[in-house]
Amino acid sequence: MPALRLTSLFLALAFGLVPPVPARAEVALDGRFVADRACPATPSIRKKANPGNVRTRAGQAYAALAANRADPTHYLVLMPGAVPQRRWVRTGCGRLVQGEAGRRGDGTTAAARERAQAPRRTRHVLAVNWQPGFCETRPSVRECRTQTAARFDASHFSLHGLWPQPPGTAYCGVPAALVERDKAGAWKTLPELGLQTKTLRELVTVMPGAASYLHRHEWIKHGACYGGDAETYYRRSLALMRALNGSEARAFFAARIGEAVTAGEIRRAFDAAFGKGAGKRVRVVCVDDPSSGRRLIGEITIALSGVLEPEARLGELIHAARPTGSSGCQKGIIDAAGLQ
Repeated sequence: MPALRLTSLFLALAFGLVPPVPARAEVALDGRFVADRACPATPSIRKKANPGNVRTRAGQAYAALAANRADPTHYLVLMPGAVPQRRWVRTGCGRLVQGEAGRRGDGTTAAARERAQAPRRTRHVLAVNWQPGFCETRPSVRECRTQTAARFDASHFSLHGLWPQPPGTAYCGVPAALVERDKAGAWKTLPELGLQTKTLRELVTVMPGAASYLHRHEWIKHGACYGGDAETYYRRSLALMRALNGSEARAFFAARIGEAVTAGEIRRAFDAAFGKGAGKRVRVVCVDDPSSGRRLIGEITIALSGVLEPEARLGELIHAARPTGSSGCQKGIIDAAGLQ
């Protein structure tokens, strides 16, 4: 190329006279993707990781959010219940229905309808123990032998686990040998999690079962289905526990230690803490103390939905979930620390 032409091109580029090459961008869609068969649904096109091993279902319609380009190879769809919900699927896995065909009689698009329905699905369950009640039935466990009235878990909820839903979602991508070891209760032999010192220190306090390597078991069985690494999984879990233990629900338990309370009272305490209706997402689990014959509150499960980002509010996550229906155990004692 002659020097004059090179100089002219250089000047044109320098002064913005040559329009830039447009970058590739997603093409917004307004309709639905109807799957013809089961195909992987992944958060990224390039990275093949598939948290939760999410796949489309033949005949199922999903809200179609975008195509990866004008001549697409993938569609971005909303997968209710998945973490994260926004997933890429290959175009050959089904057909795209756009425009009026993607609307129902009232003019609501399938995408909007799916978005409105998705938050009502329970995506996670936060399981928390009332440790004194738990320990009455397992007095020989290490964390129960060392419990005192002054310890954190004597007057606060303790973390059992954060469980991706639906029920049965477990051991995602975990080698069979580790699954076998976990089911055998050999938790001490499970791999270390590589948690940061600050995270591990807080976890040991909030999850006393870590003394028995509960944290390794929960990661292998449930955390592996969360998406991400153990550090992220437990940092999110601890953030939820801080919100719960700083609430009126925890204050209710602390004020009623030694007394019998009903599931209705517990649900009303959650309504007071997180807004009317929150209690409908709470289920109470009781344990029977064989030595005294008392029925004790051992655990509470709390339904959650939405993305568990660091700034997510516990109350909003609770209200976004589907009500649990049954409240579980109808009445139990909030036990005090120490064997009764």
